[in-house]
Formats: sequence, structure tokens, C-alpha cells
Amino acid sequence: MKNAEIKDLGLVDYDEAWKLMSQSILNRSDEGPDEIWFLEHNPIYTLGQAAFEGNIISENNIPITRTDRGGQVTYHGPGQLMIYFLLNLRRLKWGPKKLIFELESLLIDLLSRYDIQGERVAGAPGIYVNQKKIASIGLKIKKGFCYHGISLNIDMDLKPFDNIITCGIESLEVIQVKDFTDITMAQVKIDLMDLLKTNQTQAA
Repeated sequence: MKNAEIKDLGLVDYDEAWKLMSQSILNRSDEGPDEIWFLEHNPIYTLGQAAFEGNIISENNIPITRTDRGGQVTYHGPGQLMIYFLLNLRRLKWGPKKLIFELESLLIDLLSRYDIQGERVAGAPGIYVNQKKIASIGLKIKKGFCYHGISLNIDMDLKPFDNIITCGIESLEVIQVKDFTDITMAQVKIDLMDLLKTNQTQAA
């Protein structure tokens, strides 16, 4: 992710962000810069490309979109930070496993700044704290590029998760940064940007 351009797009509807990502990847040259986008979304349930619709227990008047990322069903809403990675994997020489490992490492490093111990779970991409999910990872790889990325629960209404089988895992509970420390979305963005820039400097 060396020299990636970091953009804060604010609150954007999920379908609009997906369209922007898809168009950006479609029009991207091998020489173009990698990009990392920070966003929040209005309430929506998203299903991965091969996700099982039965994992939505109740719609609760929240829109549902089937997208082209990997993974099962999850919820997005204000107070959850979306971190989208538009990366040239050929240039980075990363395969899917390396990509997921790097994104999980980034999350673990970020959470450690708040004295939160994030952990991996084998076979279930994302980051967990006390066996509860605090961040999900869903990606699409196309023609050597990736897009989509991370959803990190910071300070949001978690009740909509009660209406789905999150990530297709029975009894999986979710958690958020607010449960451990009083921090704002703005500060998390600052800390994440600092961490990304530090990683880029170290990789230079």
C-alpha cells in the first residue's frame, strides 16, 4: 500500500460507493495510484456474492443489497467506519491470503492504540475481541485489482445485527470500539491515517 492516496468521502449510500469503486477499478491503469477510502453508509444489509439469503432473519425495514464482494451477510450504518482498498495486487505481489493478512494486521495495530486486543480467527476473516466480531472483511479481486474492504464498528446502533446471522456464523455476537473506550469517528480516522502513512514510510 506504499504511496496510496487516502480519501475521506464522508457519508455515502452503499450502492453509490459500490458504483464508484467498480468504475474506478474498471478505468484504472497499471500505473495508477492505489487508493484507500474512508466512508460511512446509511443503514443497509449487504449480502456477499454467494451469501445465503436465509441468514437474514428479519428485514426490519432496512434495505438489502446483494453485492459482488466475498463473504456472507452483514450490516452497515452510521458510526461504522468503512475502509475501502482499491489496490493493484499485481504491483504489490499480493495474493488473497496476503491481502487479508495485511488488512487484519492493520486492524490489530489500530485497535492496540486503544488498548484493545484484536484477534484473528482461522477460516473467518475479520477481527474479533473476546470472541465477538468488531471488524469484518469482504473483498472483490478483479483483473489483478481489489476493491471493497473493511467495516469497523466504532460507535453505532448494533441492534440491526440481531436480525441477521452475522457472517453466516450462528450465535456470533458483535462488539464495537465504544464498548472499550470513549473515542470519536474523527479521531479513529486520524489514527488510522497516521498508521497507514507510518506503514508506507516503513515500506519505502
